Amino acid sequence: MNDSETTDVRSGQDIDVARLTEYLAQHLPEFKAPLTVRQFKGGQSNPTYLLTTPDRLYVLRKKPAGELLPGAHMIEREYRAMAALKDTKVPVANARILCEDSSIIGTPFYVMDHIEGRIFRDPAIPDMKPAKRTAIYNTMVDTMAALHAVDWKNVGLEGFGKPSGYLTRQVKLWIHQYEAAKTHEIKAMDSLMAWLPQNIPANEITTIAHGDFRLENLMFAPKTPEVLAVLDWELATLGHPYADLAYNCMIWHLPADTPNVPGLGGLDLAALGIPSEETYVARYCASAGLDHIPDYHFYLAFSFFRFASIAQGIFARFKAGNAAAPNAEEVGLLATPLADLGWKCAESKS
Repeated sequence: MNDSETTDVRSGQDIDVARLTEYLAQHLPEFKAPLTVRQFKGGQSNPTYLLTTPDRLYVLRKKPAGELLPGAHMIEREYRAMAALKDTKVPVANARILCEDSSIIGTPFYVMDHIEGRIFRDPAIPDMKPAKRTAIYNTMVDTMAALHAVDWKNVGLEGFGKPSGYLTRQVKLWIHQYEAAKTHEIKAMDSLMAWLPQNIPANEITTIAHGDFRLENLMFAPKTPEVLAVLDWELATLGHPYADLAYNCMIWHLPADTPNVPGLGGLDLAALGIPSEETYVARYCASAGLDHIPDYHFYLAFSFFRFASIAQGIFARFKAGNAAAPNAEEVGLLATPLADLGWKCAESKS
């Protein structure tokens, strides 16, 4: 474990270590005290902690404190998704315990095994040879294709989401989430809220959709491009695979100097060994048996809209004083440029 990934538990996100120790001793096989707790630096939505015991490490994710938006921070869904995918070709961490009793540490939480590996937070993946970057990107898109190929009925995810109408519901949901967290006017968001409901594609496809599939949410093996675990399943549901794909591809449209969420825009991708967006999407299509992604501009526009809505929610939590991460204000202020990119995608085929 790299100490740079964790910090002391932040003020306002404290955990009663004695109470947690007592609970884990009763419910987690092989648990041994004493327990020490540190907090991961990431995690804008659900605070995430490293649990250290004498012989092993665990990771705990919990809901944030304070009043929450309806339907947000659903750690119960994260746990269910990972448990369902445990024996599939999609790599996930071993989810151990779900605790829905808020009296233990203040909010519901779950505990999973810690995995030692690499997380790449910058999509340019600095200090790596081009061929290795190519392999990382190929593995990322192959992992996403493998997720979308899972038979959700066979793994027990019936009822995890409605099997139809995903895009209509998602557009409505994120409009609602944005309006609930709105603190100021964003012109492009208003434009997208009018455009998206009128341009929803008719092609209905239902797969497991991760909802936040991006490089930073993949844990890679220490020395190879193998994905050891797909992380952060909070937004997972039964949904449209093309929405997952487009969300994953936003980095090709985001400038490389975007604060906190750098993209690939303006970089020499060929020199870096990073595939172009077209090449990346073509590899996905080959895995999925497609020749192209119809209405791709819609899925991109929707992805930027949803990301902007999430950023606005982070900004609203910052204003309310219960943000999960110290860079919440910076991330929240991205709502406007993200919305602008979304409207640009919408206009590209209007």
